[in-house]
Amino acid sequence: MKILITGGAGFIGSALIRYLINDTQHSVLNVDNLTYAGNLESLISVVENPRYTFAQVDICDGEKIRDLFANYQPDAVMHLAAESHVDRSIDKPAAFIETNIVGTYTLLEAARQYWSNLESTKKAAFRFHHISTDEVFGDLHGTNDLFTETTAYSPSSPYSASKASSDHLVRAWHRTYGLPIIVTNCSNNYGHFQFPEKLIPVVILNAFEGKPLPVYGNGQQIRDWLFVDDHARALLTVLEKGTTGETYNIGGHNEKANLTVVQTLCDILDELKPNKPNGITHYAELITYVTDRPGHDLRYAIDARKIERELGWLPQETFETGLRKTVQWYLDNLAWCQHIQDGSYQRERLGLKENV
Repeated sequence: MKILITGGAGFIGSALIRYLINDTQHSVLNVDNLTYAGNLESLISVVENPRYTFAQVDICDGEKIRDLFANYQPDAVMHLAAESHVDRSIDKPAAFIETNIVGTYTLLEAARQYWSNLESTKKAAFRFHHISTDEVFGDLHGTNDLFTETTAYSPSSPYSASKASSDHLVRAWHRTYGLPIIVTNCSNNYGHFQFPEKLIPVVILNAFEGKPLPVYGNGQQIRDWLFVDDHARALLTVLEKGTTGETYNIGGHNEKANLTVVQTLCDILDELKPNKPNGITHYAELITYVTDRPGHDLRYAIDARKIERELGWLPQETFETGLRKTVQWYLDNLAWCQHIQDGSYQRERLGLKENV
């Protein structure tokens, strides 16, 4: 299968491409505009493979996107390109509207025109797989509630609102035009090659340097954590086995409070990197509580029974095994972290910009 993947130089996209090239026989066209969080160093292991092709193109550029469809002739699209950091969306929402909404519209139109002209067998087999987030559902207030595929949307941030908009566009193109789409909504991803603006890499890298480990509010915000390689496997499972028009939630079955995540990271670091900076005894001494971000959702939790029941997917990593692999990877790949930090981002998080 020839798959056109948008956002393939990002965290989840690069994990998906490494999996497809290294563990399957599929071919990939990676379409990425290489904005701040996109990095081709994440794809060094596949760049020489003849089944991998890269095109630096903005998904908002309709003419270039149409040319890519015409020249590559994909059998499927996996759309991951998105602005994805909540903090950044609060500061500067315009980029999120442009990429996540206008970009998705542009890609949908190019895919529809291409799909409409395919011969019948290829037309029937074509899929447009839209990768989204559980943040579109908003906040869970009960302790036992879970996001299902039919949970009403209630986004809280400019980021999640833009992703909700893109989800609606994809479903509308299916209902109105018949474009064969599949949507997946995933929980918080973590793992190797994650750009150091998200919680887990921020904590790991700050701990290495003896800097504060920022925790929003009281740290009791709960997320379901999904190891990125498990997510990659799930995405291909959905593309190959999923039903057109359906939505599948992908979760790691690992609900953890943010403070628990940070404390667990500190425990692992105490073991794997015992030579600590600044004379501290335990990395947990660096935990610093900062002002909570505006509109911060308290709890996300995915009900992933549908993908298990219908497609047979389950995560292979527990939170503990996945987190340990992640810490070890950052220990072994500090050069990668240094290369992608060009001065435009210094592990800032809202509420602690001057101190981190």
